Parts: sequence; structure tokens; C-alpha cells
Amino acid sequence: MVSTILDEKSAEKLKAVPLSNDTVARRISDISDDLEEQLCENLKDKRFALQVDEATDSNKDCLLIAYVRFVMSESLHEDLLFCKYIRTRATADELFKLLDSYLTEHELKWENCIGVCTDGAQTMAGKKQGLQALIKQVSPNVQWTHCLIHREALASRQMSPELNEVLTDAIRVVNFIKTRPLKARLFSALCDEMGATHSDLLFHSEARWLSRGKVLSRVFELREEIRVFLEENGMHDVASKFSDEQFLMKLAYLSDIFGKLNELNLQLQGRDKHLPHLADKISAFTRKLEMWGRRLDQGNTDFFENLSDSCATTVIPYLKEHISSLRRFFQKYFPDNSVQYDWLRDPFNAAAPAGLSSAEEDQYIEMTSDSTLRMKFTAQTLSEFWLGVEREHPLIGQRAVGILLPFATSYLCEIGFSAVASLKTKYRSRLNIEHELRVAVSSLQPRFEKRCSTKQAHCSH
Repeated sequence: MVSTILDEKSAEKLKAVPLSNDTVARRISDISDDLEEQLCENLKDKRFALQVDEATDSNKDCLLIAYVRFVMSESLHEDLLFCKYIRTRATADELFKLLDSYLTEHELKWENCIGVCTDGAQTMAGKKQGLQALIKQVSPNVQWTHCLIHREALASRQMSPELNEVLTDAIRVVNFIKTRPLKARLFSALCDEMGATHSDLLFHSEARWLSRGKVLSRVFELREEIRVFLEENGMHDVASKFSDEQFLMKLAYLSDIFGKLNELNLQLQGRDKHLPHLADKISAFTRKLEMWGRRLDQGNTDFFENLSDSCATTVIPYLKEHISSLRRFFQKYFPDNSVQYDWLRDPFNAAAPAGLSSAEEDQYIEMTSDSTLRMKFTAQTLSEFWLGVEREHPLIGQRAVGILLPFATSYLCEIGFSAVASLKTKYRSRLNIEHELRVAVSSLQPRFEKRCSTKQAHCSH
């Protein structure tokens, strides 16, 4: 192609580029080593926070993924710290050994670690024998955070038997159609024939955060198509439920409420998320639950899109019970302590935080009296503003950055496992994933010139 489009001289130059499998693998390894070297150089002698999670890949290998957040170039930087194989059992001792040996090898100090975010598994979160306890032995001031997204999933898990029966029937119908290729094709053809917006259902997965809401929403949208299809296939007992007004109203409510939970879940996801910001989102949703409960007492359901189209008087007691249960569990998993972050979110109007030393309070007064900083506050993100404050008023700035630095969720680890799933397929099951994963997800730029200066070209392979 090059010789045709350009000339033979250009084609000869292209032939000199080595492209064998081993060469590409070595380049990936070299790029990964350079990215890791840059990360550890920037991380030395700086405060940092960790986000840790473990999971099993497609080859049944157990992986421990750790992400790190620290200050770099006057902003908070998030990057993959490592991805290590767990050779034996995934106990707290084994996980701590992997973390400790990595930090020791790269001359990173535990006393600089100010935050660790994990899920709520006993191995991770145990206060006496879990990873949390082992880390606090070497870094007593570390702040442990139970991932807010996992907590939201736990808070929304409980349902009354009446609503759970509707969810079970919906999943039963989905499995009846989706697990049989012929029935899935016939159902798709029926949807096209009836002019439906969608032509297939979605599988339900308990492990996926947004699955339940999406499945219920799709089932409700295709309720008429499902009824016709079930009748044609002789499942009259289940088909009759899709003609029952109460069943459909409960299904409409579930699709609405889990849709709203999905909206909250998406707000908790993403990079550069901080505890004060996400605490506001949780507080807002809890207050909405209280408002929805009051309106249900008045017989008002217009805040639920699918339910508001029909008369829901007969099912309102079930809805009130579920809303009340949701609110109770949200208050259990998310104690309302967002007030403690008011000084951080709006330092020029909120009261000074409790427990400040005399020197910190002096700097807080100086900072809140600075009109230049007041103008910067509205033009910058929260982290950018407080990092700027830290340069001028180090004591109060360090206190604020110490709250913003810890992770609030394990979202980045979930992204890492998704990248592992796409890289380590069944056709590449023996792949040692760490180098490939770092190159795939790292936000640092490789120093190609530096790496090339240490290499000698070999055109023979």
C-alpha cells in the first residue's frame, strides 16, 4: 500500500519497523515501566489516598487492584497504583502483604497514606482482623471509607414480599425469553410487528449496579408485548398478571423508584469525586424520600412517571411501606454528617470548623477575609481552590485537602476490572495483565524519547 500510494523508498523504511508479537509485548512492558516510574517519582514524600478492591477474572485468577490519588501539578491526580495476582487465599493478611511489599519496594511511606476506600466485605472492612485494621497499625491516622456506591446498593436491597414477588415474576419472564434463542427471536419479531420502541429484553445481573432499574423499566415498556407472547406460549398464569391492574401498578412503581436510584448511582460515579460533594447527593435523595412519603399520604403520585398515568390508590400502602423502608436504610447506611463539610464547601459564609488550633483559626480568618480568594472560589473547582489556599495558608489548606484527598467510592477499581475483562479474554487467558492494564488506563504520558535513548534498533526482527 505504501509503495503504491507513495514510493518504494518509503516502503523500504516501513519494512524496517519491527512488529513481531514479542517486540510489541516488550514495548508495552517498557511503556508500563516508564509510567510506573513516573507515578512513583511523583508520589514520593507526598500524602496520598488508596482505593482497593479484589475480584476474579475470566481465567479464575484473583486480582488485587489499587488506585492512588495525590497532588500533582497543582491538582488532584488519580492513577492505577498496581494490579497484582493473589496466589493463595484472598485474606486480609495476604492483601496487606501485597500492599506493604509494593510500597516498601518503591520507597513509599505508610505514614503518608491518609485514606483507604474499599467495599464492605469483612476481609477489607474488618476493624479487628480486616485490611482496615492492618493498615491502621502502620498508619494510625488513616481514614477508612466504605464505598458510597456499595452502601447505596445495600440500602436499596430490602423490599416487601408483595413488591419482591413482582420483581421475581419480571425476572422469571426475562429468563424464560432471553435464555432460549428461538423464543428471543420470536419475541423480537413480535415487538417489531406490534411497533414497540424496543425489540428485546435485558438480562438481570445482581452484581451490576444499574441492572435492576434497567430491567424493570424495559419490562414495563414491553408489558403488552410480553402478555401477548406469554399467551401464545401457553403461560397463561404469568400472562394474566400482565393484565392485572395492581400487578402493573406495582411494576410501574418499581421501574420508577429503581430508575431514580439509578440516577443517584450515576451521580456517585466518576473521577474526581469527593466526600463533601457526594454527601450532598445522598442528603438530597434522603430528603426526596421524605417528600415522596408525604405526598403519598395525600394520594399524590405525580412524581413517579409511569405510575402517575393510572389510579394507584389500591397499591399506595405498599409504596408507602417501601419508601419508608428505603428512607430508614438510607439513614442507617448514610448517617447525616454533611454539616461538618459546610466550612469546606462555602468557607466565606459558613462557621469555622470545630477543633481548630489557634494557628489554624488565625489562618482561617485571614483566608476568609481575602477578597481575592473569595473571587477565585466561584471560578475554581473545590479541589483547585483549596490547593491554592494550601500554598498561602498551609495549615488550614492541609486540613481541607486532607478531607478532599480520600476516595469516596471504589469506582476506579470497577473501571479497572472492566478493562481487565476486555483485555484478558478466553483467547488470552495466560496474559499477565499488569503491564497491559497500566498502559490502557493510566492518564500519564509515556516518555518515549527517554525510553528510545536506552534502546538500539534491530531491524532483523
